[in-house]
Amino acid sequence: MRTRTRRVLKAVAIAVVAFLVATTTIDGLTPGAGGPTSSSYATSADGLAGYAQLLASAGHPVTKIRVPPARAVLDPRETIVMLDPNLVLRADVAALRTFVAAGGRLIAGGREPGAWLSELIDDSPSWTATGRTTSAPLLPVPETGGVSVVESAGEGAWSDAGGTLPVLGDPGSSLLTVAAVGAGRIELLADSSPLQNRLLADADNAGLGLALAGATGRPVAFEEAVHGYGHSSGLGALPTRWKWALIGLAVAALLAVAARFRRLGPVQPPPPAALPPRRAHVEALASALGRTASAAAAAEPVHTRARSLVLRRAGLPASASDEDLRAAAARLGLDPAEVRTVGEAALSDDDVLAAGSALAKLAGVSA
Repeated sequence: MRTRTRRVLKAVAIAVVAFLVATTTIDGLTPGAGGPTSSSYATSADGLAGYAQLLASAGHPVTKIRVPPARAVLDPRETIVMLDPNLVLRADVAALRTFVAAGGRLIAGGREPGAWLSELIDDSPSWTATGRTTSAPLLPVPETGGVSVVESAGEGAWSDAGGTLPVLGDPGSSLLTVAAVGAGRIELLADSSPLQNRLLADADNAGLGLALAGATGRPVAFEEAVHGYGHSSGLGALPTRWKWALIGLAVAALLAVAARFRRLGPVQPPPPAALPPRRAHVEALASALGRTASAAAAAEPVHTRARSLVLRRAGLPASASDEDLRAAAARLGLDPAEVRTVGEAALSDDDVLAAGSALAKLAGVSA
C-alpha cells in the first residue's frame, strides 16, 4: 500500500475517534429531554425525573424496578410509585395488594387507570378526564401535612371516591384519595401532573410529593417495567450512545489495520508501449539514411556489420572472396538485393534499404 494512502487512512481513523469522543462527551454532559409519561427516567415535561431527584435530596433512598411487580421482590418497608402505567397484569395487581397489606405504601393512578384499579381496590373510585387546576386539602391526613394549595394540569379527577377517602380537591371531585389495605396504604392520584417535571416546583406540589413518600428515610422505588423498561444485560444494558461509540471505534480500528496492510507483491507497472514492426522500423531508418547527403557513408556501418555476421555464421575467414560471401549470404536466406549489398563495399542510394533489411535478418529478427 502506498505511503500516501496509509497516511490518509490513519488521518480518517484519528478523525473518527476524535468525533466519537467529542459527541459522546457532549451527549453525556447535555442529555436531551425524553422518556415515557410519569417515568423516573423521563426528563421531559411529563416525566418524574425531577420528583426522583427531589426524594433523593430529601433523604429517601431511591431505586428503580425494571421488572413487573409480579416478578419483583417488593419490600413492605418501601414506597412504590406507579403512575400512568402502560400495562398492568392481574398477577402484578395481586403482588401489589400483597405488598400493601404487609405494610407497603403505593402511590398509583394517573390518566385512565383502567381495569387494574378495580382489581387493586374492591370499591375503586371513578375517574374522569376533566378536573380543576387548583386543589386544596379536604382532611388533615399525613398526605396533606404542610400542603395548602396544589396546582395541576386539570387532566383528571375522581368523580366518585368509591371506597376510598378523598383528601385533596373540592367537594365535587378530588385529585387525591387514600385507602388503607391491611397494614399499608394506597394513595391514588387522578392526575400525575403535580409530581411531573412541568409542575413540581409550583405551589405546594413538592411538599405533596414528599408527604406521599412517607417519613424521611423511607426507601422509594419507581416501578419502570410498566413504562416499557426491562432488565438488560450484556450489550443490551449499555446506553445507546455507548453502543454507537463502540461501533465507531471498531470502524477506526479497521481503518488503522488497513493503513498498516501490505500487499502480497509489488505494484505491477503498466506494460511498455508496443514497439513498431521491425520491418517498418528498418524501412524508416533506411529512408532517413537515404535523405542524408552521403547515404553510402552513412550505411557503411550497416554493411560492415552484415558482412561480419555472414562470415561468422557461415564459418568463413575474413579474407573470403566476395563470391564465397554472396553464396554464404544466399544460403542464410537473404534475397538477391540483400546478397548484393553484403558483398559490395560501396552502396548506392537504392541499396540502403536492402542493407538494413539484410542486417535485420542476419541479427536473427524477423523482418
